[in-house]
Amino acid sequence: MRYLPVLFITIFFTSCGAVMTMDYDTETDFINFTTYQFYSDIDSGLNELDTRRIMKAIDSSLNRRGYKRTDDCMFYIDFFATESISSSRNTLGIGVGGGNVEVGVSGGIPIWGRVINQLLTIEITDASVNQKLVWQVQIDGELKEKVTPAQKEAYYIKEVDRALHKFPPKKK
Repeated sequence: MRYLPVLFITIFFTSCGAVMTMDYDTETDFINFTTYQFYSDIDSGLNELDTRRIMKAIDSSLNRRGYKRTDDCMFYIDFFATESISSSRNTLGIGVGGGNVEVGVSGGIPIWGRVINQLLTIEITDASVNQKLVWQVQIDGELKEKVTPAQKEAYYIKEVDRALHKFPPKKK
């Protein structure tokens, strides 16, 4: 019984992160990918401020790992997002039970109001002549509807860094 609070805290913290899926071309040799550039015509589906936040987060993550942004690059980066607004999936449960009859009623009250569900896709394309897609990650996360600019920036930095940590893919 004394481990029950630890279990709830663990579940709470593990359920807060965004879900990521990654895919890549197994034939591509990522060893030579050391320089990058963003496509000049990125249509992210987001406002200009969020687009710049994501570009800054990608730059920061890749630069820390030794990649350099240059016009004479080995790979291009593109990203885009789709968003929808819904009620928070985090709820406070309330239950009512009745004595010997064993009848119960329960329900959930949303804790944080409405949230923005965002599916952010980051794609890496080989800059060679054929410019084929070689790596992709999708970040399926949510932000509070009334989030501050600082909170948005922190969210993008954390999730983009987590996603790009899987680049380049490990050879098996």
